[in-house]
Amino acid sequence: MMLSEVTTVPDAALPVEEFKAHLRLGSGFGTGSVQDVVLVSFLRAAVTAVEARTSKVLFEREFMAGFTVWRESAAQALPIAPVSAVSNVVLVDRTGVRTDVGADTYWLERDMHCPRLRAVGTCLPPVPQAGMVEVVLTAGYGPAWTDIPADLRQAVLLLAAHYYEYRDETALSEGCMPFGVASLIERYKVVRLYGGGAR
Repeated sequence: MMLSEVTTVPDAALPVEEFKAHLRLGSGFGTGSVQDVVLVSFLRAAVTAVEARTSKVLFEREFMAGFTVWRESAAQALPIAPVSAVSNVVLVDRTGVRTDVGADTYWLERDMHCPRLRAVGTCLPPVPQAGMVEVVLTAGYGPAWTDIPADLRQAVLLLAAHYYEYRDETALSEGCMPFGVASLIERYKVVRLYGGGAR
């Protein structure tokens, strides 16, 4: 399975001013804008880390998921949540020829943890031998910072502040996640089955 981001989060959607206020609480952080570029980079890193740990997309945007085989003949679990729409499904053969799949042959089963692409009939269209299927979908809680659940917003701010405070630290273990952040995101994490594979 491959997952790629088709659209990105615009800088204007990131809570830079709220992050500044969060930093001022404990460090006397200034009110100027000279560090905005740096703060945006830490916010983006924190959003990415939280999304990676939870498989939840915070800011709404478009993705392409590629599969070489369906996990089930009648349904395919999607790798991220929440998914609000599937806009296109395309079969790609080994020579690169693309064939659109009719929207009347599949439907989106919405779920906050495990959304699925489901067949209208008995099975999804077969994936071409040595080819793949591309599923274009829209995922995320919404386009605005306030659309994201409050505990996930707090986790992003805490983690971004951690990155900022320890930006020169090289001794932290790889993948280090502060306890407060780990606690906030715990209920959003997906339990992996099938030997660690996708849902």
